[in-house]
Amino acid sequence: MQVIAGKARRLLLKTIPGMDTRPTQDRIKETLFNILQRDVPGCRFLDLFAGTGAIGIEALSRGAQRAVFVDNSRKAVACIRENLAHTHMETEATVMDTDALAAIRRLSLQGARFDIIFLDPPYDADLEMPVLRALDKAGILAVNGLVIVEARVGKTLEGLDETGFAITREKEYKNNKHIFLKRKEEA
Repeated sequence: MQVIAGKARRLLLKTIPGMDTRPTQDRIKETLFNILQRDVPGCRFLDLFAGTGAIGIEALSRGAQRAVFVDNSRKAVACIRENLAHTHMETEATVMDTDALAAIRRLSLQGARFDIIFLDPPYDADLEMPVLRALDKAGILAVNGLVIVEARVGKTLEGLDETGFAITREKEYKNNKHIFLKRKEEA
């Protein structure tokens, strides 16, 4: 796994041994960032369920102003910190060792705002909707901001109509997909 483009291009990233995380494949990451190419430079990026930090690091490498990485696994947090040090991006990043819902509450209390929020929860944990509901209430998505959910192909966001979000695009790959959401009034 490596950084695809930008100032940290071709630098290899560490992964976490075992099956607790499933890093986004480089090919899928490249497709995602090709879609986001106009949105990333200068953005504030939130990487929930960050794992190795590869998605947020890719955003920083491609010109994101700031990235916040959230994971509640100590191994993941250590891996994120190592990858940030290796890519020389520690000063542009904040790493939060907590669960996504607690992080959203804390970021909301701090008045944080993000232009892009990426969430890649464990596929079978059904955390997508609780996190989307929390994001809806927290108000940390900036005006014209984008939420991206990585999920297994076939996953539906049951109850999405009860939130302030609407799907604007879905990009399917072989086994997974990215669901792009905006506030309903901005979609």
